Amino acid sequence: MIYDLVVVGGGAAGFFAALQLKEQYADANIAILEKGKEGLQKVKVSGGGRCNLTHACFDPKELVRFYPRGHKELLGPFHKFGPGDTMGWFDDHGVAVKIEEDNRVFPEANSSQAVIDCFLEAAKSARIPVFYQTALTHLHQEEDYWLVKTKQEDFKAIHVLMATGSASVPWRVLKDLGHHIITPKPSLFTFHCNEDGLQHLSGVVVPEVDIQIIDTNLESSGPLLFTHWGFSGPAVLKLSAWGARILAEKDYRFELMVNFIQMDAASCLELLKKQKEDFGKKQLSNANPFAIPKRLWHRLLELSAIPDSCKWADANKIQLDRLSNLLVAFRFQIEGKSTFKEEFVSAGGIDLKEVDFRSYQSKKFPGLYFAGEILDIDGVTGGFNFQNAWTGAYIAATDMASKLHREL
Repeated sequence: MIYDLVVVGGGAAGFFAALQLKEQYADANIAILEKGKEGLQKVKVSGGGRCNLTHACFDPKELVRFYPRGHKELLGPFHKFGPGDTMGWFDDHGVAVKIEEDNRVFPEANSSQAVIDCFLEAAKSARIPVFYQTALTHLHQEEDYWLVKTKQEDFKAIHVLMATGSASVPWRVLKDLGHHIITPKPSLFTFHCNEDGLQHLSGVVVPEVDIQIIDTNLESSGPLLFTHWGFSGPAVLKLSAWGARILAEKDYRFELMVNFIQMDAASCLELLKKQKEDFGKKQLSNANPFAIPKRLWHRLLELSAIPDSCKWADANKIQLDRLSNLLVAFRFQIEGKSTFKEEFVSAGGIDLKEVDFRSYQSKKFPGLYFAGEILDIDGVTGGFNFQNAWTGAYIAATDMASKLHREL
């Protein structure tokens, strides 16, 4: 038997591509191969178990700015299938969606299971078999078809879609075939910091900070979360994504500078002096002029050698200078990283120069397609990596469907 399409990888991109092809070419004979006992595991853990489907950014030119790698290549594809199309597809298939205040898009049910059930039921209805515990070992192009070899059995296919995410074996198989693989490096990770006093700040969130890595051009802004191991939050995750390769070269040891109030030192010092003039009788510990949490404010006062009982009128120049420097340029020594929750993302994969993004087909091997994180494309946190998967899967399926229609 020769399948019209064999999808290698039973994740989000794989299921979506299979379903898209079936919707566009009803007679397509499709098989999905999944190496694990069950698929869609990344869907299951996404968004804290709620599945962050996409991001409500509907301008492709704006949307590509959230991708450290792949932003140039994604511009055209996002015009063909973007977040609005994603939301419409899920809504049409029984998964109502909602846009949250930060523009992340989730199922109204607030559960990733709604998405998993949608895919599984749709695949069953479309009679698309899923072969679990079927791991790819080799890929070979014959004269008229692809031979997909697995540990369990071999499959023949006119088209093959590789949607295996950041798995190492499929990358090796594709490298043996002749594709160039950009060495994968972790992206979207949190920072480890062992400095004294940080453990007392665990759970503190600063709404808006500026952060940068000393001796690099890497910088970011957004909420910062103190954790029991160091730092997390959108500002850190964005920085880790954009700096994935640079930080790997540094072995994840570097100096992080944080500006807690997004002001320059001179403006901060002027504000502190004005506070001293206007609120001289109040204690610094009880009169915080900045939008930073109380626990952090008290820690900064402690490091500035300012007692809790000190009144603004009694704070001297040395103390205020020190406090100002800590507020706008606090330096932390970072000594490692951790994966962000269970949502592992990597920077690396198939060299984008070897992919035709009009079809998501290999430029080297006709009939071989890619979708999702197997490519050297990754986005920051917020639903962007899933959108990349949906877009690639849709365009690949559309190209395959057009070819199958022409063969009739």
